[in-house]
Amino acid sequence: MSILDHTVQLQQLSTQWTSQSKSSYPVHVTAAEPRTDKGRATRNRVLDAATALVFERGVAGTTLDDVRAAANVSKGQLYHYFADKDDLVHAVIDRTVQQVLGAQPALADLSSWAAIAAWFDDLVQLQLDRDGIGGCPIGSLAGELAETDEQARTELAAGFDRWEAPLREGLRQMQAEGKLRRGAHPARLATATLAAIQGGLVLTQTRRDPQQLRIALDAAYAYLRSFAA
Repeated sequence: MSILDHTVQLQQLSTQWTSQSKSSYPVHVTAAEPRTDKGRATRNRVLDAATALVFERGVAGTTLDDVRAAANVSKGQLYHYFADKDDLVHAVIDRTVQQVLGAQPALADLSSWAAIAAWFDDLVQLQLDRDGIGGCPIGSLAGELAETDEQARTELAAGFDRWEAPLREGLRQMQAEGKLRRGAHPARLATATLAAIQGGLVLTQTRRDPQQLRIALDAAYAYLRSFAA
């Protein structure tokens, strides 16, 4: 099914996310992609508004009416571009991953110790700029959705894998260049590093102290350097 029929749309217009049960949507429904530039721009505006609201309030704390008002679209437009609650939530996951990775330009090349250290510095600076508020947008979605939405869980897992990939590939290149010991495991080191980032972000968020991330990343860097050739 590409889009709900008009009658079902009207019945759902006043329904909020917080009142929609998971059992109501046994199959994930996706609206068709807009064919015009104007349509794509409107869809992106809705998606950007939903992503910002979910980051601020969480999925359960955001309603469809909230999204409609923030994006300045009608209810009919909202349901035209997103078939149902799940459709919008899954689109928010993809947009969130894009935004998180896009905010880290250092990911373009992590094939040297200096590049890794600079990446860590950028992550800490981002938390300083945010005053330690917000934590990890991907991690927050995982905490809210991973146990109730299997598709969301797999999409979030893929997002974490995309986050790990640049470090994994950078370490493999360093290993090929003789900068990392042959016995090191780049995939495991990348996962350990991401775990340190996530833990540091949780502590930063709860303690409102970006130095918590700094401590976690200093430990992660020391661990990585222990495998230097």
